[in-house]
Amino acid sequence: MHPNQPPYYDNSGYQPEHNLYDNRSPYNIYQPYPIPPPNVSPVPQYLPQVSPHQSIAASPHATSKTWCSSSRKKIICIAVTIIILAAAVIIIAALCWYFLTAKCQKKCGTSSSCVQSSQWCDGTADCPNGEDESYCVRLYGQSFVLQAYSPAQSSWLSVCFDDWNSVYGPMVCQSMGYKRSSYYNYFLEPVTSDLNPFASVNTSVSFNKLYTSIRTRDYCPSGKVISLRCIDCGQSTKQASSTRIVGGTAAKSGDWPWQVSLQIGQSHVCGGSIITPDWIVTAAHCVEGRYSYAPVWTVYAGSIQKSGGLPYYVERVISHPNYDTETKNNDIALMKLKTSLSFTNNNIKPVCLPNDEMPWTSAQSCWISGWGHTYQGGSTSNVLMAANIPLISSAVCNTPSVYNGVITSTMICAGYLSGGVDTCQGDSGGPLVTKTNSLWWLVGDTSWGSGCAQRNKPGVYGNVTVFLEWIYNQMQTYT
Repeated sequence: MHPNQPPYYDNSGYQPEHNLYDNRSPYNIYQPYPIPPPNVSPVPQYLPQVSPHQSIAASPHATSKTWCSSSRKKIICIAVTIIILAAAVIIIAALCWYFLTAKCQKKCGTSSSCVQSSQWCDGTADCPNGEDESYCVRLYGQSFVLQAYSPAQSSWLSVCFDDWNSVYGPMVCQSMGYKRSSYYNYFLEPVTSDLNPFASVNTSVSFNKLYTSIRTRDYCPSGKVISLRCIDCGQSTKQASSTRIVGGTAAKSGDWPWQVSLQIGQSHVCGGSIITPDWIVTAAHCVEGRYSYAPVWTVYAGSIQKSGGLPYYVERVISHPNYDTETKNNDIALMKLKTSLSFTNNNIKPVCLPNDEMPWTSAQSCWISGWGHTYQGGSTSNVLMAANIPLISSAVCNTPSVYNGVITSTMICAGYLSGGVDTCQGDSGGPLVTKTNSLWWLVGDTSWGSGCAQRNKPGVYGNVTVFLEWIYNQMQTYT
């Protein structure tokens, strides 16, 4: 790390290799790829004119005699003032309650708008982009328990097996944003204490959307709830291991079948993870500016060789709307493919998106993979490399000796404080995964760090669990 570089966002190792296409770069060994010029909107350089608070001085001509001059009038004046102040306090308290409690009980996705809990999933779109009707069904925990949101109870209800019909599964998955063709199956899970309260399908009405077709229950007569698998994900030939692999080792075919190489002009730029036949998760910093132009990208899947794999073209690039290029907050993006991936062999498979309330813990064993630099300042690898690293709690990662408070809820740290094992340049956007309940789950996407594998500077990843609602909303919108 150069001493004149800033302490946290100096990690060129986590930036896409855009310098390959920059004529100003001394490392430009390729002809510039015909990328359209950036469509930059001018940012007005105006600051709001805020007048300082001005005190009101008494007029020099004001008379000392007022209607409050007498003792009785002074008492009346004080009493009236107290009443007015009390009324003002009551009004302010009422307004605060309305705006902070009633008005803004549920936030509308990434916008600043809010709605009441009773408006969430009530069948009417109240948010500007209809987010209040887009995340009304979810999968809970490592067993994929199906839950529907109840505005009446302002809570998520686990769906009982009672009155369930097998035809409902594909319909529910499609409403979440999956293709019906990717539907896997449903299973039954025993009722546990964390799954209260419950709901079941209301068979007296026609089944439309799950959350508008349920009735609440105090208990499940069958003692079973629905576990819904919208896609067969998280399958790999790799066996989980807690053994530390210093610096990483070469992957074998089928170990990380969700890993893809994102390329421009046949040059590797970033990594990504397959989550459905049509969608890839990567980092927002990989697709900043003109690199958000979908036609410049090609996704290569199914090979551990950087130059191998089957090419797939990109139809759409979607960055998180609240991504911050300076802090790397909300560093996640999606790519939608023009042609669906085929999961007919062990080399191309989706990783499981984490469900709500997944049991990630500090020191959880995870794996990173990519074709990035094998050491800081080095060159990219021709073969896919992988390494085993643990999660690090945000409390530890935010200590002064590590990242000094810059880790937000949209980020998750992983690695060794002693250094030696890390992601690096060219690994950006690639997966951080863990094996839980016999399946592989996408914990994070490679985001940033200070250098590569330095002491007290572990890798920082986008916290995928935080982005679930946004991911499903994009899948629903651009089916």
